[in-house]
Amino acid sequence: MNPQTATRLETRQGAAWITLNRPENRNALSAALVNELYHHLQAANADDAVRCIVITGSGTAFCAGADLKSPPGATISGEASVPYADVLIAIQESPKPVIAAVNGAAFAGGLGLIGAADIVVVVDDIQCSFSEVRIGVIPAVISVVCLPKLGPHHGMKLFLTGERFSGRDA
Repeated sequence: MNPQTATRLETRQGAAWITLNRPENRNALSAALVNELYHHLQAANADDAVRCIVITGSGTAFCAGADLKSPPGATISGEASVPYADVLIAIQESPKPVIAAVNGAAFAGGLGLIGAADIVVVVDDIQCSFSEVRIGVIPAVISVVCLPKLGPHHGMKLFLTGERFSGRDA
């Protein structure tokens, strides 16, 4: 993938729109995408013309979670990439409100982006799941941002079962 193609950044009417731009992979979180997302968040926060940040996905999915072929944290051109946890921290600590505009399915790490956001706008008929538990992976990193919003009882049920839920249920 060419540099700066896993995401797009554009500013419209005071809002920085960061679009996850890997529709062929359902916007899976590759090392390149995580790096670009982190740097776009930094740029948007540094831009005085930006009053809020919107994160959305291209295609039919918001984000499918980690790209297992190029997971976040992998090296890119011999250099270490930004850890996914740093992206979640950048979203949570942003001095500008971060809005997750969830346009399609959100699974695993994609739910972490949603959990870290200040405001979430979601389409009713999308599907969501902490799907990593179905392959034996604990949603440890994203649980930090998701659990406070889900509550302990509901969160544990979803973390342990990987059960799907809709945007309406969310």
